[in-house]
Amino acid sequence: MIALIMAGGVGTRFWPLSRESNPKQFLKIIYDKSMLQMTVERLLPKIKMGDIYIVTAQSQVELTKKHLPQLPAENIIIEPFGMNTAPCIAISAQYLARKYDKNEKMIVLPADHLIALKDDFLASLNVGKDSAELDNLVTFGIKPDYPSTGYGYIEAGREIEKGMFNVKQFKEKPDLKTAETFLDAGNFFWNSGMFMWKIETILKAYQDHLPKVTEVLKKIETKWNLEGLSADISYEYTEMPKLPVDIGIMEKAEKRVVIPVDYGWSDVGSWKALYDISQKDENNNVLKCKSEIIESKNNYVNSDKFVALIGVENLVVIDSGDALLIASKDRSEDVKKIVEKLKKDGKEELL
Repeated sequence: MIALIMAGGVGTRFWPLSRESNPKQFLKIIYDKSMLQMTVERLLPKIKMGDIYIVTAQSQVELTKKHLPQLPAENIIIEPFGMNTAPCIAISAQYLARKYDKNEKMIVLPADHLIALKDDFLASLNVGKDSAELDNLVTFGIKPDYPSTGYGYIEAGREIEKGMFNVKQFKEKPDLKTAETFLDAGNFFWNSGMFMWKIETILKAYQDHLPKVTEVLKKIETKWNLEGLSADISYEYTEMPKLPVDIGIMEKAEKRVVIPVDYGWSDVGSWKALYDISQKDENNNVLKCKSEIIESKNNYVNSDKFVALIGVENLVVIDSGDALLIASKDRSEDVKKIVEKLKKDGKEELL
């Protein structure tokens, strides 16, 4: 089994700590290791380092090497620039097809998710491998414990084998009432963004459902053959359709399987999500700083400075040295809007 870890994002919802020069997956925001390091270590009991690959942007190659010095240099697959997960996975599958038998299974994972129960996670890979062996496109669905409006959902149909269900349909992020309906139904799972398939299966799926991608891959393959794997493929890559793999492939394919899992998963997608999984004090504050608190509760604070809180609740306070974020915890998803505005205003030094 091969592992492909997608590590090219910027993590705009973790601004101001996450920057283009040091994105979320390279931050030590939970433990004393970066999210990327934790993702790799989670796999090592099952997959050896030589079979773990990182796909990342050209601008993040040196950071990847710094965080994973034991990873072979040829195991870093370079995207010229971010184009969403469908192109990212496609170019990686084409790269891996040059090194492995096309019947080899590959697990695809984001670099910045948290999984608490590692043994359960590794066990689920065995179930996924068995299903992928049958030419299925496998996804892992998280058993929901509340009606989240922040995740997409997967509706499971009939049970094919124990622990494996056919995918009835994918659902976009719902409103609260719809999410409550999904939770009550019992056969809807959060879309984790984790997949497994054979190299050959996913490449054929691109050929069937995103032929433009296959056309671009042929051009890239020709360039690799002529100039080597370090060839500049920027021009070719601009022709890729900028789509997530869920929409480009998974929503269209026929042989789709969902494996429901429950192993303490979080996509750690916002400061509130990080607050939810962090250890709290007696007032439900998470304080990553030296502090004094008076009648304040349910706050998340991360700062190198001494912080005093007086009579405040449900705040996120993040100090990065050159920028200070103060937000309602329930509005922390909107941090990405600040990043968009900074881009629009040309304030590159804060990105």
